This record gives sequence, structure tokens and C-alpha cells, in this order.
Amino acid sequence: MNDRILVVEDNQTLAKLIVKKLQKELDVEVDIAYRLSEAKLFLKKYDYFLTLLDLNLPDAPNGEVVDYAIVKEQKIIVLTGNADKEFRKQIIKKKIIDYVLKKDANDIDYIIAKISRLQKNRNNTILVVDDSMVYRKQLQNMLENLFYNVITVAHGEEALAILDVKPEINLVVTDYNMPVMDGLELTSKIRKKYAKTDLSIIALSSNENEDINALFLKEGANDYIRKPFSKEEFSCRIDNTIESLENIQTLLNHANRDFLTGLYNRRYFYNYMFLYEKDALELDEKFSFLMVGIDNMNILKNKYSENTLEKITIHISNILTSTTNYNDLVSIFTNDEFCLILKNTNDETSFKVAQRLQNEVQNATILDDESQIIDITISVAVLVHQNDNIEETLDQVDMMLYKAKEAGSNQLVY
Repeated sequence: MNDRILVVEDNQTLAKLIVKKLQKELDVEVDIAYRLSEAKLFLKKYDYFLTLLDLNLPDAPNGEVVDYAIVKEQKIIVLTGNADKEFRKQIIKKKIIDYVLKKDANDIDYIIAKISRLQKNRNNTILVVDDSMVYRKQLQNMLENLFYNVITVAHGEEALAILDVKPEINLVVTDYNMPVMDGLELTSKIRKKYAKTDLSIIALSSNENEDINALFLKEGANDYIRKPFSKEEFSCRIDNTIESLENIQTLLNHANRDFLTGLYNRRYFYNYMFLYEKDALELDEKFSFLMVGIDNMNILKNKYSENTLEKITIHISNILTSTTNYNDLVSIFTNDEFCLILKNTNDETSFKVAQRLQNEVQNATILDDESQIIDITISVAVLVHQNDNIEETLDQVDMMLYKAKEAGSNQLVY
């Protein structure tokens, strides 16, 4: 279901222009109201993702529409032609997302970019670390008003524990002055485990010492905000940091993932399997290699179209990712071979995963271009990594798969 937006603007020409551009640029449904009385009817009838509200309406000349929308717990962007600084300060203090002056077409482009950012924010989770309950709540309210998912904790040790179990967190906002572990030490510990390409950090502090800013940046913080700060500055810095991280991850995904399946490619696998080994050693955990091959690929190539072959590869890729855990490494080596690393496994558990993979593939319904069911099986080689050379282990499991496929179809060796 598309997001729904309410535009409340008494200038009908401007309102229709805004709606036209919103519908062209964004995947949204838009309603228009020209008066507060009309807006009330729409708000009663629909749930809105966002409301764009003009401050001066014929039946609400002094911004009454904003107060009404706040009572109705709406997310609000204010539209106004009033550039008075004091008036603007008073409006910004209210629970709104942004304040936009109506000057020219560039302002509509800004609104569209802002809405697009708000839609993306729902996919991001921010961890707030502050020992003050009042300040934590204040930051949480500001971030949730920007559609971010927010987790709050009171100190650094709790933050480190949460990061271990919440991999979806992609930004940490931490105060500097905290008991037990201050924000600087927390930043240092986070950076030992999470690179800037995986997680961003913004530090907050009222400390007047200018060296603190530099120290945070040297320890790996992406940004530093001095208290007290304005709501606008805070939201802009948060959005900019998240957007930079998203851009980096998009570039890395293009470099590290297979275009067709979305799985990690062979280059990524070889670059990062040593990190998996390092983590396993530190945690005293075993991990397993699974080499997976699609059976009779040459026969399938001769029988089916390129489109059908791609469909087979994508379907099996989806089975591999849905049947394994989120922290396992699933990669594609060729169009008919995959390699997996299963973390924290032993002989029994890795064998069961391999069996489940085979059953899922064998029972899958994949149709060719004539809508006929294709019989597909996979052979799997399983090897639990001991203290050997990791490259030798990989070579060994690769040879195991080769011998398994020579023995027939739907083979499982371990």
C-alpha cells in the first residue's frame, strides 16, 4: 500500500503543482485540502504518512492547522511564506519535522527530497546512548518524528551488548559524559569491531574543551555535535550521516554482490572468510564450509532458455539465504556453484542444514517458459573447519563436491 500524504494549502495553483510533482517523483497517494475544515475531514477519514501544512488558511490564519495536526499525532512539514525569524523560532519549537519557505520551485524539490529521505528512514535503526533519562527521551522523540527506529540505553556497556544482538543498528548517537564508560571509550570499542562502512557514530557533548571534538573523530566518530544544538541542526546531521552510510553501502554492494542473485560474489568471499575465521577463534566456535552445486547443469543448459536458467539460479539462491542464519556467509562462485560458511556449527547441525537445503530445492516449484515444472536437485559437500589452513579446507570441500557430483545427483558428503 502506497504512503498517503495530505497537502493543506489555500493557494490552489501551488497546491496542485505540489501534488503533481509528488505523484510524479514519489510512490504516494495525495489528498488536497484548501481549508482547515476540509483538512479535518480528511484526517478523520485517512491515516497519513505525512501532512504538508500551510500556516495561513482562510479559516485558520495563525497556524491553527499545525496545532490541530499535532493533537491528531500527525507528522508535519510546515509550508509558509513568512520569513520572520522570531515567528520561525516559535514554529520550530513545535513537534514538526521541518519548516519550508515557499519561494520558488526549488522549495518543492526540497520537499520531495525530504519526503524521500523520511521514507528511507524507516529502514534505519539508531541506538541512543545517554545516562540521562530525560535527554534519552528527548532524542528518541526527535528521531522517531523523523521515522527512524530507535533503541535507547543508559550506558556504554549496555550499548555494546545491544550491538551484538541487534545487527540492524546502523547509527550510534552517544553522549560523552557517562559513568563507567564514557562516550569516547565507547566509540573506541565500537570501532574495534565495526568499520565505518558498517556503522556510523555521532558524539554529543556540552564539554567546552575543543580537543574532545578531535579526539572523538580520531577514535572513529563520523560527526560531533556540541550541546545545546537546534532541532534542525540535529536532524540534518543525522540524515546526512545516514545518507553517507547508505551511499557507501550501495557502492560496496555493487562491488561485492552478484548482480543476478544479490549473493556475495567470489571475491568478497575470499576477502572476508579470514575475518569469519578470526571471529570464530575469538569466540572459540567451530564453523563449517558447505559447497553446493546444481546437478546436471550442462543438461539444463541444453534444454532450457537463458531466462529459465537464471530463474533456477535465483530460486536456489533464495533457498540458500532463507534456510541459513543472517550471520552465515552465502556466496555464489559460478552460475551453478555456491559456497557457504555456517557460523557456530558442528558436524550434526551442518549436516542437518545441508539435508534441509537439498529437500527445499528438490521440493521447490520452478517453471520453465512453457510453465512446466523443472526437476532440480543439488549436491552438497560439508566440512567442519578445524585448525587447518583455511584455504586448504576450502580446497578440500571443493574436491569433495567434485567427487560427489561424479557419483550422481542429489549427493551429500561430509
